[in-house]
Amino acid sequence: MHYFEYKNGELYCEEVPVKKIIKEVGTPVYIYSAKTIKRHFKVFRESFSKIDHLICYSVKANSNIAIISLLRQLGSGADIVSAGELKRALKAGIDPKKIVFSGVGKTPEEIELALQTDILMFNVESIEELEILGEIAKRLGKRAPFALRVNPDVDPQTHPYISTGLKKSKFGIPEEFVIEAYKNAKKNPYLNPIGVDAHIGSQITSISPFVDALFRLKKIWEELTGLGFELKYLDLGGGLGIVYENEEPPLPQEYADAIIKEGKDLKATIILEPGRVIVGNAGILVTKVLYTKENILKKFVIVDAGMNDLIRPAFYQAYHKIVPVEEKNTEYEVIDVVGPICESSDFFAKKRKLPKMKSGEYLAIMSAGAYGFVMSSNYNSRPRAPEILVDGDTYYVIRRRETIEDLLALETIPAKYL
Repeated sequence: MHYFEYKNGELYCEEVPVKKIIKEVGTPVYIYSAKTIKRHFKVFRESFSKIDHLICYSVKANSNIAIISLLRQLGSGADIVSAGELKRALKAGIDPKKIVFSGVGKTPEEIELALQTDILMFNVESIEELEILGEIAKRLGKRAPFALRVNPDVDPQTHPYISTGLKKSKFGIPEEFVIEAYKNAKKNPYLNPIGVDAHIGSQITSISPFVDALFRLKKIWEELTGLGFELKYLDLGGGLGIVYENEEPPLPQEYADAIIKEGKDLKATIILEPGRVIVGNAGILVTKVLYTKENILKKFVIVDAGMNDLIRPAFYQAYHKIVPVEEKNTEYEVIDVVGPICESSDFFAKKRKLPKMKSGEYLAIMSAGAYGFVMSSNYNSRPRAPEILVDGDTYYVIRRRETIEDLLALETIPAKYL
């Protein structure tokens, strides 16, 4: 359930009319529902209540510090992939001992910052990264807690761009090399192996890939503990999918039941890194119709949001449901919803049956709470949209709209070109 619904013909977010926000903040604008986020997190948390677990929200899905802080109040930790995300998590009040640092390309500077912060664990993605981690830990006089990210060669049956657990993927360490890597790490007094990690992809709509990955991790865990490793954490990553169109992803309870059944014999704290499943359907992108146009082959609705605001349709050919902000009792037509960017890939929908729209009306692009604003850019020198958080009958501007002056402020012209 999410809290976007029509009341008297007008789209609301919780108890706030979307048109009220538009009037005061403008478009394009991201709007998030706090109640939806809370509900999704609580359902996920309760699904795993029977086992020792730690939920580390995947900050990359939506990294606004207000969202992270809201989840921190509910008990969440953070899964981060950069120094920027680390600082966001800390600013939002996340306990460093609930932070895991993932990511295939951590820089030495990022590793040092995280070590000084005393985070829970590094999810290490290569042998060279492990060596660098040990060197930096030695220089700082610390023991670096880590898990190796295993690449289990499991097909998550999702879009190839967000499949991360196959042998051809850049992520993780092949199963065949993992045990030897742990043995070598054990010889280094500045490295502290405390877990095993895997993450096989995103927007996964079947349970079986998760179970397959856990089965492989269990074998590695059992071999390592048999060799005397004192492991505590089994990090299963995230990746549980949501409904965008007609997908049928498992419910969190179904997912949890399968994980608990497969992992019941392990004496481990299970780390889970949900992102999209928490925030994906908790957000919308609202956009204004600028123009309508028609050529011999097609009808277009041109809106003021572009692929710089929401790149998923252009990047993944992803489907997002689109609805009018005001319900319309009018004829439907087949249209392309496109933005103002100078690229043919700048579209939100193609050949979509929607109510006939007019200039000045508004559309809501649904399921935009994950991988929406965080992937936005300033292409075509377009300021990024504001982010709004609605909680009950109140809304908060949690990120103001950028201005062109904001964009120019970071640039300088050398004197010789003046």
